[in-house]
Amino acid sequence: MTQTQRTAPIFGMLRAYLRPQIGRVLLLAAVLLGGIGLQLLGPQILRRFIDSVTAHGAPPPLASLWVLAGLFLAATAAAQIARVWAAWLSEQVGWAATNRLRHDLADHVLRLDSAFHNARTPGELIERLDGDVTALAGFFSEFVIQILGGALLIAGVVGLLFAQDWRIGAALGALAFAAVLVLRATRNLSVADVALERQSRSDLTGFLEERVGGLDDIRANGGGGHVMRGLGAITKVLNARSVRAGQVGRAVWVLTAAIFVISALTALSLGIYLFQHGQVSLGAVYLFVQYAAMMREPLNQIGAQLQDVQRAAASLQRIGGLLATRPAVRDGAGVVWPAAAPKLSYEAVDFAYGDGPPVLSQVSFELEPGRVLGLLGRTGGGKTSLIRLLCRLHDPTGGAIRLDGRDIREAGLSQLRRRIGVVTQDVQVFSASVRDNVSLFEPGVADARIVEVLEDLGLGPWLARQPRGLDTTLAGAAGLSAGEGQLLALARIFLKNPGLVVLDEASSRLDPGADRLVELAMDKLLKGPVGRSAIIIAHRLETLRRADRILILEAGRVVEQGDRAALAADPGSRLARLMAAAGDGALP
Repeated sequence: MTQTQRTAPIFGMLRAYLRPQIGRVLLLAAVLLGGIGLQLLGPQILRRFIDSVTAHGAPPPLASLWVLAGLFLAATAAAQIARVWAAWLSEQVGWAATNRLRHDLADHVLRLDSAFHNARTPGELIERLDGDVTALAGFFSEFVIQILGGALLIAGVVGLLFAQDWRIGAALGALAFAAVLVLRATRNLSVADVALERQSRSDLTGFLEERVGGLDDIRANGGGGHVMRGLGAITKVLNARSVRAGQVGRAVWVLTAAIFVISALTALSLGIYLFQHGQVSLGAVYLFVQYAAMMREPLNQIGAQLQDVQRAAASLQRIGGLLATRPAVRDGAGVVWPAAAPKLSYEAVDFAYGDGPPVLSQVSFELEPGRVLGLLGRTGGGKTSLIRLLCRLHDPTGGAIRLDGRDIREAGLSQLRRRIGVVTQDVQVFSASVRDNVSLFEPGVADARIVEVLEDLGLGPWLARQPRGLDTTLAGAAGLSAGEGQLLALARIFLKNPGLVVLDEASSRLDPGADRLVELAMDKLLKGPVGRSAIIIAHRLETLRRADRILILEAGRVVEQGDRAALAADPGSRLARLMAAAGDGALP
């Protein structure tokens, strides 16, 4: 890949995310130029002061020296104010740009389908969304002020030295040019190493997230030693890659420091030579040395920023790869559905995960509006995949799924998912307020409606115990019983008011008291204002009392379906045999 190909995406992104802040960027440029001018003015004033004091003849008027001293102090103070102002503006610009990038990247990742997320740990994605973008923050916030500002300051120094004496200007200009060539030659040497370092950090974050999440199981089963060995292996690789990625930066620093030393010696030697031959004043010698010293900081800044550009390039490669990932499940154009309970139909649906074996084969059934389907089958039989296809977490590899006669692929994803409510056994409770947990962060839901739903589901006493009511912050699922968590999940569905509900045996793990409350809530949910269509994934046969129809899956194929009462009454049906074998009400 050529240098132009490597840097084009960086500057393309720089333009894209700085363009909305053009006013602030222009103000930053003006402040930066003003600060550089004041930095260059300071030594000129001191040069005049020194020459006035050391001039032959009558001593200068004291008032003129006070004026020069005052001007120098004013210029120095103004230059510092300009630097602080420019730094503040650059931080504002940088964080606004990176926050917008972080938002765009998170939005893109949330739109990617389950196949993408299943192949990556949450910790890895957090590092990609936050770590890589944070690595760009310095690039966005400091690139302009350091690279452009440093280059302008060096150009100003060399120009003023040329104006003073062409020999000193040529000497220091050549050294500055040599420093720029060194920085240019080394600026991309560590991009690949930095990319590997960023990947190691993603691996570490993913490893820690998984192990901390499973801490109870790890400790209970004596897995601490295994975790520490894995952590040691990952951190060893990270350390090696970090050291290698930093070697180029240290080498560049040494080279620029050497060039600075040569520049300072050159300025001092030429200044002394010219002063001894009466060609410059003592103030001019000071000016040469001071301007040579001023070149060190921008050279160091440019070197550091070019290293940051390498890190930005490495992070940008990873971000670009993430943004280039396209979801397999695409938004549809949108459909208009009636508000009533829908008719659901699966038509010869086939499905496989990637290149794996078929998970569903020729699955066909219909669910009439307002009716309840009981879905049975052993673990791995395809029940979960059937529901994932309904919510378009994946798309069928063959056949079609229709709601009210319309292929669900024609609908927008958010439109479809508003139409369907899913309650599973594993309820996600967020570290957020009761209000946000029940409304799923939807700001338009009235508090009175939330309280009404919670009381209707039997959570009124629980809400009354919360110290701040709906504003009480829940610490995830901690402090909630399994029954309270399930009722919160059902409350979300009540507020969403979908036409089709999927219940994955929400009460199968509850104690008898909580089970009764959840069962009552499920009965209310299925009735709804005008009734709802529903699919119940049954793990206990007693749950089937709500079902009108039964569908039994085995190895991804429909092996039995029909009216529940008719199948139960037929001793030759699979359902009847299951009921006979499951004396305790649970599936054998």
